[in-house]
Amino acid sequence: MEKRTFLKTGIFMGIAAATTSFLEACKTVDKNPPSTVAPTLPPPKLRRTTPFTLPPLGYDVAALEPHIDKMTMEIHHGKHHNAYVNNLNDAVKDTVYAEYELEDIIARISTSDTDKKIRNNGGGHWNHSFFWKTIVPDGGNAPSANLAAAINATFGSQDKFKEQFSNAAKSVFGSGWAWLCVGKDKKLFVSSTPNQDNPLMLNVSKQPGTPILGLDVWEHAYYLKYQNKRPDYITAFYNLINWKVVSERFEKAGG
Repeated sequence: MEKRTFLKTGIFMGIAAATTSFLEACKTVDKNPPSTVAPTLPPPKLRRTTPFTLPPLGYDVAALEPHIDKMTMEIHHGKHHNAYVNNLNDAVKDTVYAEYELEDIIARISTSDTDKKIRNNGGGHWNHSFFWKTIVPDGGNAPSANLAAAINATFGSQDKFKEQFSNAAKSVFGSGWAWLCVGKDKKLFVSSTPNQDNPLMLNVSKQPGTPILGLDVWEHAYYLKYQNKRPDYITAFYNLINWKVVSERFEKAGG
C-alpha cells in the first residue's frame, strides 16, 4: 500500500471510530433520560411544638339549620373531625412529619402504606377545617366581581358552574369531596377526590391545585337529615357558601 493511501485510510478509520463512539454515547443518554423532577416546594416550616387541635366552628351548631341540622353538626364537628385530629397526633409521632405544620404534611404526603394513616387523618383535619370556613349561617351571597368573571369565563355562567360542581359532588363513589380550585395556570377547574384526599396533595392528587371551595360528601355530613338524597344536600349547600371567604381564597391563589 502506498504511504499516501495508508495515511488516508488511517484518517478515515479514526473518524469512523470517533463517530461510532459519539453515536453510542448518544444512545446511552437516550436510554437513561433525566429523572422526573418533583414539584419544587419551599422548605417545611417544622418546629410545630404543640399538638394539632380541633378548631372552633365560629358559629353555633344549630346556626346552619334548616340546611344542615344541629345534630349533624354536633357529630360531624365534635366527633368526626375531632377523631381526625386525635388520630393525626398519634400518627405523626416518631415520624419525619412529627414537627411539620399541617400544610407541609399535606403537600408532602405520599401514597405509601406507611403514610396511609397520616394521609387519611391529615387530610381529614385539613379538609374539615377548610369546610367550616366555607359555610356560614348567612351564606349564599355572591362571589366577588373578579371571581364571578373567572367563573363565567371558565364555565359559561354561574348556573353552569353550579351544574358542573354538583355533578362532581354527585359522582363521587362512596365518600369524598368536590372542589373548585385554581390551577397552576391560574384558571379555575372543578374536581373531586376520594376519602380525605385533596388537590393540595401533590404526590396523591390526579389534578393538583389550590382549593377555594369544597364540599364534603361523606354520608356523615348529611345522612341524618337527607338520608340517601345526596343531591338535596348539595342543593342546600349553595345556601350556605361563604362567598366572601371563597373570593379571598381566589385572590390569594393568584386567580
